[in-house]
Amino acid sequence: MSEEMKAECRSGATDTTQARVLSHVSESFQSLPFVELRNTFPSDVDMISSFVDQLMRFISRFRVADENTYTIELAFREALANAIVHGNRENPRKSVYVNCRCTSDGEVSLTIQDQGRGFDHDTVPDPTSPDNQLRTHGRGIYLMRTLMDEVDYKQGGSVVHMRKRANVASATTRKPQ
Repeated sequence: MSEEMKAECRSGATDTTQARVLSHVSESFQSLPFVELRNTFPSDVDMISSFVDQLMRFISRFRVADENTYTIELAFREALANAIVHGNRENPRKSVYVNCRCTSDGEVSLTIQDQGRGFDHDTVPDPTSPDNQLRTHGRGIYLMRTLMDEVDYKQGGSVVHMRKRANVASATTRKPQ
């Protein structure tokens, strides 16, 4: 059974509001196999940094920091930027939907959905090929695939699901009671 927490990230949202929501989640987390956070925000690239910072604080409550913490953050930033810039074409009337699931052993699953038309992720040029190395775009998908354990696209490319397996420290440190 999961506990779903819904929060809206608004430009006027404060960390205090987020802290109360997260505190409530962490208290009840001990008896749950996973905790989920769902969030919706407008297509505004200026919101990416504060939103990622808040989500990484949420993840840190369930996953012990290790060398993969930064990889999760970077992959998440890339997915959000792709959803806002390429998916929603920076249309402020469109939204980005985020679902973050943290399991009791430290596994993190992120799902990012935009309101765009999607794309064929298999046709994106390989940024490591000599012909593409000087291009200014096209590295986000490559980074996400390299940094995360699993990256899947659904609904014609308008939904990306990424997963990072549990880290050993989380599994041994955070045992449910």
